[in-house]
Amino acid sequence: MKQKKLKLVIWDLDNTIWNGVILEDDSVVLQEGILDIIRELDSRGILQSISSKNDHAAAFAKLEELGIAEYFLYPRINWNSKSSSVKGIVEDINIGMDTVAFIDDQPFEREEVQSVLPEVLCIDAADIAGLLDREEFMPLFITEDSKNRRHMYMSDAKRKSAEEEYEGPQEEFLASLDMKLTISPVTEDDLQRAEELTVRTHQLNSTGVTYSYEELNELRHSPDHTLIIAELEDIYGKYGKIGLVLLECGETEWKIKLLLMSCRVMSRGVGSVLIAYIIKLAKEKGVYLTADFVQTDRNRMMHITYKFAGFKEIEHNGNHIVFGHDLSFNQAFPTYMKVEVQQ
Repeated sequence: MKQKKLKLVIWDLDNTIWNGVILEDDSVVLQEGILDIIRELDSRGILQSISSKNDHAAAFAKLEELGIAEYFLYPRINWNSKSSSVKGIVEDINIGMDTVAFIDDQPFEREEVQSVLPEVLCIDAADIAGLLDREEFMPLFITEDSKNRRHMYMSDAKRKSAEEEYEGPQEEFLASLDMKLTISPVTEDDLQRAEELTVRTHQLNSTGVTYSYEELNELRHSPDHTLIIAELEDIYGKYGKIGLVLLECGETEWKIKLLLMSCRVMSRGVGSVLIAYIIKLAKEKGVYLTADFVQTDRNRMMHITYKFAGFKEIEHNGNHIVFGHDLSFNQAFPTYMKVEVQQ
């Protein structure tokens, strides 16, 4: 199985992050070099969490005492199986299981996770010295969004908690977020993030096609293409640059070659807004609008997004669909979101 670039590392605690067993000796100290590894993974935009069979209060207090608790999202410190903890963490963060590494000193725990979750990369804690040099842990680029990824996910956790506690209608909650979506042409400064989006985004991706920095730079200069990036923020902070659109622009027909959004904005309606914006542009130009869609085992939501926006299938060849839109139906931008278009 080809391992993708990693998005998440899940650590064990005893004899992995620290030397010793916390319930036997509460004066445990960090493994040599572990702090540098944790900080470097964080700076590369690789998220981190904990799966440890332990007393939560004692273990988490030690993480705080050591000054590293803030690095770990949705930690699972309990007596459940490691596989169930890993599965729960991945569901909370909402990423693919094949972009996750699990590090533990116990062969039994690694084998248990591997048997239940075969897509997870399981690593012996004895091998962490060379961790940072492994290809899976080396992103192609480290963008501003990468550096801020943990903080953005921490903001997401606050949003999620607020949403779970909110008792009114969903649209009222979304309005309370005071969201602002900025749509603009891709600039040179956006190219690294644009490539990263094509590589990292799988669930809300219309084709799954990846584009290199060089290809994207060529497309943004092409008179026959339009490359658009979207950025979202709300009262909890910035989501970062979370959407990308590639349009092939002919004289009588425009085709959406790629439409993708970060899974973190799945419930925010960003896809519908971007499609509504594209339909508006196509209407102004008086062109027919089509869209490429390639079915995968993970992008069903994008299929629904196109259908909901009024697209109809005009070609179907295997897993490749071409949608068409006659521009007679156009969604308005949602009232709960402010949309700013930059030229």
